[in-house]
Amino acid sequence: MEQLAAAYRQADPAFSHWAAGYGMIQHDPLTQLRVREMVAELVALGQLADPDDGWRRLAAADRLASAAIWLVVHMTYARRVRTDGAALAADDFKAAPEGHTGGSLNMVPAYAGYLLMDALDGTTRAWMMGQGHCVAAIDALNVLVGNMTPAHASRYDRTDAGLSRLCGDFYAYTLKPDGSPESPLGSHVNAHTAGGILEGGYLGFAELQYVHAPLKGERLVAFLSDGAFEEQRGSDWAPRWWRAEDSGLVSPIIILNGRRIEQRSQIAQQGGDRWLHQHLRLNGFEPVGIDGRDPASIAWGIHAMESRLRACGEAPEGGIRLPYGIAETIKGYGFPGAGTNAAHNLPLPGNPAHDVMARDLFNEGAAALFVPVPELDQAISSLNTHREQQRVRERDHALATRDVAPPKVPAIAERLPGQAGSPMRAMDEQFVAIVEANPQLRVRLGNPDELRSNRLDRSLDLLKHRVQIPETGNSESATGAVITALNEEAVVCAALANKGGLNLVVTYEAFAPKMLGAIRQELIFSRQLRLAGRSQDWLGIPLVLTSHTWENAKNEQSHQDPTMTEALLGEMADVSRVVFPPDANAAAAALARAYAQRGTITALVVPKRDVPHVLTRAQAAELAAEGAVRMAGDPDASSLLLVATGAYQLQEVLRARARLAARDVPSTVVYLGEPARYRTPRDRDEAAYVHGDGQVRRLFPDDLPRVLLTHTRPEPYLGALRRLDTGPATTTALGFINHGGTMDVPGLLFANRCTWAHVVEAAAGVLGLDRTRLLNAQELAAIDGTGDPATVLKAAPESVR
Repeated sequence: MEQLAAAYRQADPAFSHWAAGYGMIQHDPLTQLRVREMVAELVALGQLADPDDGWRRLAAADRLASAAIWLVVHMTYARRVRTDGAALAADDFKAAPEGHTGGSLNMVPAYAGYLLMDALDGTTRAWMMGQGHCVAAIDALNVLVGNMTPAHASRYDRTDAGLSRLCGDFYAYTLKPDGSPESPLGSHVNAHTAGGILEGGYLGFAELQYVHAPLKGERLVAFLSDGAFEEQRGSDWAPRWWRAEDSGLVSPIIILNGRRIEQRSQIAQQGGDRWLHQHLRLNGFEPVGIDGRDPASIAWGIHAMESRLRACGEAPEGGIRLPYGIAETIKGYGFPGAGTNAAHNLPLPGNPAHDVMARDLFNEGAAALFVPVPELDQAISSLNTHREQQRVRERDHALATRDVAPPKVPAIAERLPGQAGSPMRAMDEQFVAIVEANPQLRVRLGNPDELRSNRLDRSLDLLKHRVQIPETGNSESATGAVITALNEEAVVCAALANKGGLNLVVTYEAFAPKMLGAIRQELIFSRQLRLAGRSQDWLGIPLVLTSHTWENAKNEQSHQDPTMTEALLGEMADVSRVVFPPDANAAAAALARAYAQRGTITALVVPKRDVPHVLTRAQAAELAAEGAVRMAGDPDASSLLLVATGAYQLQEVLRARARLAARDVPSTVVYLGEPARYRTPRDRDEAAYVHGDGQVRRLFPDDLPRVLLTHTRPEPYLGALRRLDTGPATTTALGFINHGGTMDVPGLLFANRCTWAHVVEAAAGVLGLDRTRLLNAQELAAIDGTGDPATVLKAAPESVR
């Protein structure tokens, strides 16, 4: 290889100029041969005008990468930038430097290689970065090439003043009057990072998402962390899911720098890149070795991986080997301190602001990276080929600009009140109708357990489990749309990534907290993007929580857990919807509404067992639109307000109303299906979604004492609904109080003091009535814990009116 590379350099001056490298950016003989072959191929395919164009762009990427490493270390340590390359003095440095410097330095050649490959073949790819704390590399390169969002473009340019402001804004901690950060820079990828689609604050989620993100015809480069490799095992399954028939080209590249925060990574301890190659092959990948210090090698890796995927036709039995780039480097390459634990954050042995040795090391390291302004200008011009190639800037890649047209939503048969049925079966019917009416939308149905158990038989029969070797007689297909894995994070990420399509995630409510990190990161990022002016036009994603807390009475207390809904009620209601459909008509309407939203996630708590149909189609539509509906009674003729959230809770409230009516206590029943619509808004944007005072008072008159019975624990529920709370004397909330075991549904309701009788007792309290007027001695003994629970667990005490 060395001899052949030398012969090519001697024969071709332009090739030789690039092959000589630039400062810390060097090209080994293998990379030289690989890149030469790639350039020849691009010319032959008409994607590159001539080889000399290629060598100019390749040489430009070396200079850009060197300048970006130089800028990243300034972002960490300096408050002043000198584009003349002069050494910095003590007062030019920050008093408190900060930054995930080593990882950011490793990301510079990677992202520069991505920009280079786009310029070489004239295709703007999407990008995703799992290690979001390495954002300094992205921001530095974006500023240098002018690939910026409006917030960055208004503050930064390549002058001394512009780059100094960039450095000063990095970890500045200053606030605007409204309490938001003044700086558009973040410690992770944020809404102002050009092209950013994932914060990357939770290591491991990009590894689960990348294979599901691009639609057919799109391309994605995913930069992954070797630390996340050992944190998120589901990433090993990516080859199970990629198919040429419905997947875009993906180029996963792990940055193999060998270190986590304070120790070596598992890969390094197991044997380094050789062990990783073997591991990847065992899991269905085709490892591709890349020099992680060299942007040209990164670009070649992207080209090689895409070429291999393009060569795949229809999925063969057993699947395909998914190419996987291994970009080997050392932590913090390019600057003093590389390879040490300190390189993770602050690689120098001291603060240059007051440590002479550290200052000398900084200036020495920066001088080796410096690129004179005229040379850098020329390099940037060589890579900013968007106009001549008629392609969008990287900030506007396909995944960053999703705009999905509203889906057609066919109506399904109305369920008639007075009968009973499974709300999950109605949701299954509605989902299938939407899928069949919108064949243009790629579907991902995330399933960590059993779809048939959860009454989604039609969905499974239509969409089928995606498997590598289908089994005859089962609902399986090599190109199925059901992503099934006993890993909640993996299946929810399949849906979160598929923002160009139609999604549904279904899980047991008790298992859903395993999804919370991924969902919360998505909610936060989606909201921040929207507030920054980057509209989120992907279809809302429904998260169906079924086999839920009360239906899992039989499965011990571990399966009786409303934590997920409580956590999501704490997120901002304009992006985080938590909805409790009480019957089949409501479930179908709630699913349709979830898809009508944009950039949101709707948690739907849906019974799978048969429950009474209590809402007409019109009432179900009202509930979906308004979040609450009056079920019975006239507030002007009532002395009490009964509020239910949850299907089984509604049945108990209706029974309680019947008993109260029989004791001459008139009451009004309101079903509160989306509690957060009635909360006190926490900022202007949430207020735009939450109801105003008029709607709140219409359904919840201030002068009526009230009892609220909720599917969740009462404390977080009532805390979110302080707006409806008239005080402890006249408002009582009942709900799950962490009691459970092997029971039936009525038994679990009794154990948690949530039966009709407990509601009646609470009503006596807020009305100031003697409870013996409303409950007989046997019933009182039962709820006091001295009588037989069966006394109150029998059928309704009076007819429900």
